[in-house]
Amino acid sequence: MNNKYFFQNDDLGPFQPSSADIILRQQLEKSLSKFFYENCDRKIRDLLSVCRWYVSTHTSAMTLVIECPDQVTNWRVLQKMVAMASLLDNITSNAKIRVCPPSSEGMPFEMRVDELSVYHQDSA
Repeated sequence: MNNKYFFQNDDLGPFQPSSADIILRQQLEKSLSKFFYENCDRKIRDLLSVCRWYVSTHTSAMTLVIECPDQVTNWRVLQKMVAMASLLDNITSNAKIRVCPPSSEGMPFEMRVDELSVYHQDSA
């Protein structure tokens, strides 16, 4: 006997998000950004204030994207990634941080929050 499962069209979900879905995603991202920022210490807040940063939920994992204006700021942000990942871990362990250097000055660096224990071992 051959068991095959067939899904109804309703089970597949919409191909394109509705305007309500888009608004809800924007509200979620705004709330996540606010929660993250309010839990940052003064040094991280000051650092973020000179960068363009946002939270994205368009992928399977929540992503904190930080776009740095110059290489010095990029280096300072990279040094604070473990502290920022610890804050994100309070929200979800299924998150990541993407630090983007100025365009044409390198590739973005990405760290998953669930890798945090590896970074703690390196700093110990």
